Amino acid sequence: MAETVNWQDFDKLILIKKLRHLVGEWWNVQMHFTDEKGFLRGVPSGKFFSPLNPISEAIVKDTRGFQMTMDDVKKTTIDASLSKKPQVVRNNSGFSALFVPLKVKGKSLGCVFADGFLRQSTMDEQKNQIRSFLMKVFGAEGEDLFEHVDHLPVLEEKDLQYLCELIKIVAFEMIHAQAHLSQMRENLHHERKKVARLTGELGSRFHFSQMVGKSQKMQELYRMIEKVCDSGATVLVRGENGTGKELISRALHYNSVRRRAQFLVVNCGAFNDNLLESELFGHVKGAFTGANRDKKGVFEAADGGTLFLDEIGDTSPQMQVKLLRVLQEGTFSPVGSTTIKKTKVRIVAATNRNLEEMMEEGLFREDLYYRLNVIVLEIPPLRERKEDLPLLIDSFFKKHEASRGDSSESASKGAGLKDRLSQDCYSAILNYDWPGNVRELENEIERLCVLASDEDYPLSKDFLSARILKYLDKTSDVLLHGGMSLKVSVESYEKQLVAEGLERLGWNKSALAKSLGISQKLLASKIEKHGLDKRLREAS
Repeated sequence: MAETVNWQDFDKLILIKKLRHLVGEWWNVQMHFTDEKGFLRGVPSGKFFSPLNPISEAIVKDTRGFQMTMDDVKKTTIDASLSKKPQVVRNNSGFSALFVPLKVKGKSLGCVFADGFLRQSTMDEQKNQIRSFLMKVFGAEGEDLFEHVDHLPVLEEKDLQYLCELIKIVAFEMIHAQAHLSQMRENLHHERKKVARLTGELGSRFHFSQMVGKSQKMQELYRMIEKVCDSGATVLVRGENGTGKELISRALHYNSVRRRAQFLVVNCGAFNDNLLESELFGHVKGAFTGANRDKKGVFEAADGGTLFLDEIGDTSPQMQVKLLRVLQEGTFSPVGSTTIKKTKVRIVAATNRNLEEMMEEGLFREDLYYRLNVIVLEIPPLRERKEDLPLLIDSFFKKHEASRGDSSESASKGAGLKDRLSQDCYSAILNYDWPGNVRELENEIERLCVLASDEDYPLSKDFLSARILKYLDKTSDVLLHGGMSLKVSVESYEKQLVAEGLERLGWNKSALAKSLGISQKLLASKIEKHGLDKRLREAS
């Protein structure tokens, strides 16, 4: 990362100001900075530098003299920057200058230099050179400045050593300040990159296009999220437990203009009223026993971002009044305080309860209900989108196999656990009703990943949880003894088995015939018999 130097700030450092003044007082010598290209820096606006003798002042006021001096400074800076040691040089005007290079992490930033003096050892030679330069620049008028030549500061070698040490101190102070600034800038750069990376990862992780589901209901949900994500309107997410209400809420936040601000979550059903009020609005020191310091609430902490209020239906009528106020006016007061604070947080609330019935029973305020019910996102239960099961199963297998670091031979060859499921096990997963929805399905897939070993091939349905097997046994009994004849029951199961197999294998009839252990010709007849031909279904 390229170094950026604020030269004006260097001149404000107290030590540099004092040393600059000291050099001027002791030797009548001026001290300045140049950047890596030789341009003078840290000088008063509109001036080249601040000359301390009449000859230097006259030279820099003249256009030609100014240009010649500037060329000298540039060349000397570049030459000095190549060296690690201070250098005493003589410029074209005849003056001596002491240059100390500035380097940070091996990179040249320029020089600190002092000039406008003569060396004791070459004093007479320099005086003659200065007179010659004045005549060259000013012509006969240059003679008017000759009287000042004998009054120029002359430095002995000991003076030069002292001056060099002082300039080294200035250079050290500048290098130290620049190194500190560079480190801070580098840290800030890394932090910004980290924030950008994490934001990108979160955006990718919670982008609704990454949500698993191709069913019509899920596609409608995605389109709705896309429409409302940048809105500041309150959103009510409704769905059964385990359907992914928080995931939807995160998708709303990380795909919105608020994604760089906070996304905070509060489960309203996990606190009593007093604790919930403190969690939401914060409290001041001494507000109640144990409140030994001020605490910021989530409404304040998530200002400018998104606040997800889960289980909003579990709040008491008293808490509903306080929530209504902050939703309507955007104001609240911490517990124990009379100070009114404002927030511009976006509210996403969620519930699996029937708020309409709760209103009729007087358990949920009607005004709060309509304030929350601005935009409603309904998440369908898994049993209503069974066509998403194969995608979800595949997604969860990949997730949990990756997390366990599967290094088995079958995994290394691309044969994951999903590919090792037997037909009866896969059918059992597809036929189960999943009352716990997506969460229950993920937990079941994780269970299979934990229990299955390399020797377990294929994975039979015996690896599934007892509740799933019990449910399937019960539904089988209903199917066989619920008024259906054996022939009808068998045909019904056959149709379901073939339909789910076609869906799972992407209508690869050859693969399905092999999986079912029948010929392709027999499979084709069954597809036709049950009206499962893909072309017929698409045309109907």
